[in-house]
Amino acid sequence: MAKRDYYEVLEVARNASEAEIKKAYRRLAMKHHPDRNPDDSAAEEQFKEAKEAYEVLSDERKRAAYDQFGHAGVDPSAAAAGGAAGGGNFGDIFGDIFGDIFGGAAGGRAGGSRVHRGADLRYNMELDLEEAVHGTTTKVRIPTLVACSVCEGSGAKKGTSATTCTTCGGHGQVRMQQGFFSLQQTCPKCRGAGKIIANPCGTCHGHGRVQEQKTLSVKIPAGVDNGDRIRLTGEGEAGESGGPPGDLYVHIHVREHAIFTREDNHLMCEVPISFVTATLGGELEVPTLGGQVVLKIPAETQSGKMFRLRGKGVKSVRGGDVGDLLCRVVVETPVKLTRQQKDLLIEFEKSMKEDSAIKHSPRSSSWLDGVKKFFDAMKF
Repeated sequence: MAKRDYYEVLEVARNASEAEIKKAYRRLAMKHHPDRNPDDSAAEEQFKEAKEAYEVLSDERKRAAYDQFGHAGVDPSAAAAGGAAGGGNFGDIFGDIFGDIFGGAAGGRAGGSRVHRGADLRYNMELDLEEAVHGTTTKVRIPTLVACSVCEGSGAKKGTSATTCTTCGGHGQVRMQQGFFSLQQTCPKCRGAGKIIANPCGTCHGHGRVQEQKTLSVKIPAGVDNGDRIRLTGEGEAGESGGPPGDLYVHIHVREHAIFTREDNHLMCEVPISFVTATLGGELEVPTLGGQVVLKIPAETQSGKMFRLRGKGVKSVRGGDVGDLLCRVVVETPVKLTRQQKDLLIEFEKSMKEDSAIKHSPRSSSWLDGVKKFFDAMKF
């Protein structure tokens, strides 16, 4: 069974801080600890999985290797199978030492030259809110290492081929006898490749890979949000010595929108209304990502009132119901009034005072009463 992504296990973003990773691990460890879940094999497995993820992501060096190479970068068993790029395997060294002592094989490791999986690549993609909500298809250009088309990734000049290293016999490793111990190390002649390229390819200079700009068509599913990532399998760097290619991870960043903000599946916006509309009521046309809709404003609406337009939000890429559009009305104070307009407002204010203030401004009156009680309580 394939291992889950360590960030997914701890339920944190890939750019999570050390403190966030630690907090997430503690929460999961408390939840799935065997002492709190006796005879629950599933909880025990989840506890072990969280512990393994934390041990890697809490270590700066291991986390960097995991971010670049995935599980192969931190799993010794994967590295032995050719999954990790670079670095030695201490398990192989000790295995060879004690294998010789207790009757192991005297020869070098079988298996010939080592192959390495290509590195994973990251591409940060910026989208407009409309593109993220409705989905889109876009082309990206990424610099990457690809297999040399001239030598087909072999590194050898066309018409020739690499020969087996005579120093290590093609194993990529040589043994050094140091007294009682027989130690194994990387072959100094072929540098662990197991083969020697006498006539290197003139295009890739024997590396088997060349730097290119690769153009890819990326389909963005509807409903993606900030922090989501799309994995394009096999679109990372080409592997070495015929190894498998890495993957390309497209990280989504949604640009700030002029009208809407997104919270999960809901959209939010502020709608300015006039003093007259707030007082007498009326109708307004408000935008949605699906077109214009009419919003009815009841009389005596206060600033800050929230109106919900159901089903006018977003359907998440992970499924579920479509969210709502939440419109918060803001009563706008008129500006740049004429003398006549100011006089009319003064007359209006006088008429309000002549009538009962409590009748027309109940919130203001109750607030003033609260202020008076506060100051009375402060008197000594």
